[in-house]
Amino acid sequence: QGSLLYLDALGAAFPRSLARRGTALLHWNPGCPRAPAGWALPTLYCTPAPAGALPSRATALRVQLLFALRQRALRVLEAGLAAELRDALAALRDEWPRLAQELALGRLSPQPGLPEEVRSQLQALLSPDPARAAELRAECARGFEGIVRRLWPQLEVVVVGSAHSTERLYCDALRLADCRGLPFYCPFYQAVGALLGVNLWPEEPVPQFLLCPDWAFFEFLPCPAEEEPRTMLLDELWEGHEYGLVVTAQPGEYRSCAGEVLRVAGFHKQCPVVEPVRRESQTLSVRGESIPEERFCQTLCRALGMWPGARLIDYVCVESSLLGDSSGPCAPHYEVFVELQGLRDLSEGQRYKLDQCLQEDFLVYKSFRFKGSIGPLRLHLVRAGAFTRLREALGSPVPMPRVLREERLLQLIQGSVIS
Repeated sequence: QGSLLYLDALGAAFPRSLARRGTALLHWNPGCPRAPAGWALPTLYCTPAPAGALPSRATALRVQLLFALRQRALRVLEAGLAAELRDALAALRDEWPRLAQELALGRLSPQPGLPEEVRSQLQALLSPDPARAAELRAECARGFEGIVRRLWPQLEVVVVGSAHSTERLYCDALRLADCRGLPFYCPFYQAVGALLGVNLWPEEPVPQFLLCPDWAFFEFLPCPAEEEPRTMLLDELWEGHEYGLVVTAQPGEYRSCAGEVLRVAGFHKQCPVVEPVRRESQTLSVRGESIPEERFCQTLCRALGMWPGARLIDYVCVESSLLGDSSGPCAPHYEVFVELQGLRDLSEGQRYKLDQCLQEDFLVYKSFRFKGSIGPLRLHLVRAGAFTRLREALGSPVPMPRVLREERLLQLIQGSVIS
């Protein structure tokens, strides 16, 4: 039912989007060669399923990109996550001469994370295409602004599996550069391993999802939390209010707290239409101050706006408790790791600016800073590509965590610090 609703909405908004083999898929799904929404539509996709099931994320995205480049008449470019599209296009920037050579020769080069038997299987699907290779070289030589529309001139829409919460950071960056002029469509809302809602409005810039009452049993907790909280049902929600989501969808998993907060944007007939606002697991708190994911991102972007020439590529935070003894004898604090374009070093003034903006935006944080209960924020600049490697290390295709909780991930990002 969900796939049919998606295809109906997509076809109504973009009538030529359902062309045979007109959709390219960029999605790493190790050990599970299928489309991210969970259904097989072989006539729509030009991407071979084994390419997405490779053990290496970087290799899977690169191989899928190669097959997408073969198909000039693409109508839909689909990615499981916005970050996957971003990383695939980053690979295009870095490796376009080699990709063009492989297109011209019709040959898939051996590479790490590509088993030889799978390479042979995929190789059989390729054929030399020197004309397309020449076109790729010419367009990449012109630069990469708007490169997606130039490489695929018949492309109608970019479909991404997750385009809400701080995943919008990637979508916004793509809209301004590589995917300039193309609409983005996020068709589904999924949580706790279940499909819960569908976006019936592909042309709207902010994704909103209709919660389908027969797909799961929904309960909601008012936000902010009440002293004696009582769960509410679908017909008890109020427009403009925020709620924590509790779901019963999978056998044996009853009343699961999804850890996500939804805002009711309106109603479609009698069913609520929601916008995902934040993930509660990504809240920063070392003294109970609770800085939500989306508001920290807003503060970070505001601080970066005061640094001439700087553009945020990615970021992640760590609470000092994860650092252990390496944090030294200091008060609990946050450490923030950023990848920036346009800056190679951070001054002390720039490092302080983010802490100052946090104090301006969060009075509880400011109070703890004034009393010395929370130490000054520490800001680190990491080298380009650090977050691509971090996403590979996550081991599964999940939205980017904004607060790291594992030491191995912390050590990986610490090893990429350049300032």
